[in-house]
Amino acid sequence: MKNQLIKDSLEKAITYKSYRSLIKKLLIEEKSTGNIQNDDMLNYSALNDKRMDRLDKTIKIAEETVSSLNQINNNYILLAIAEGWCGDAAQVLPVIHKIIESSSKIDLKIVLRDENELLMNQFLTNGGKAIPKIILLDETYNVINSWGPRPSIATQMVNDYKESNGGLDAEFKKNLQVWYNKDKGKNIQSDIIELFATTKVELI
Repeated sequence: MKNQLIKDSLEKAITYKSYRSLIKKLLIEEKSTGNIQNDDMLNYSALNDKRMDRLDKTIKIAEETVSSLNQINNNYILLAIAEGWCGDAAQVLPVIHKIIESSSKIDLKIVLRDENELLMNQFLTNGGKAIPKIILLDETYNVINSWGPRPSIATQMVNDYKESNGGLDAEFKKNLQVWYNKDKGKNIQSDIIELFATTKVELI
């Protein structure tokens, strides 16, 4: 069932370029992606669009990352579940896009969470629909592994803050974005390398 669900989702999936264009088109119409349409979602989407514009221009992929990707033999797909209003997705997807540009063996496809509830329900995080979620597929659409919604260091930051404060607040979310800006995608790159290295991915 999951394999068919993946196939159905991939038929609706779009490229990173199309995802970026969709967000910009909706912003012109004063809309965001997703089922909830309000001023907050619109403002988040506008802010994230600017973040992604900046990251698309500035993110650099490390030589170590490129070298590791060059060891991959077969073809793979990274299927991302995301939404334009999601701050973590805005920080993660531009880096993932740059990563896959460095490899002819990996493709990136994106689906919207609210339009793919059945898929999202297969990849919950602690019972919640946290995004972005990155699903690693082989070329016959079998699920090999998944990653997300945040890079490993950010995940630890979230867990530590929740343990100390009982939940996340606006101050933490601001500090998290500061961390993303300082890290410049390095943790995401190392996590994706680890994702391939620790799963049954055929290497040269």
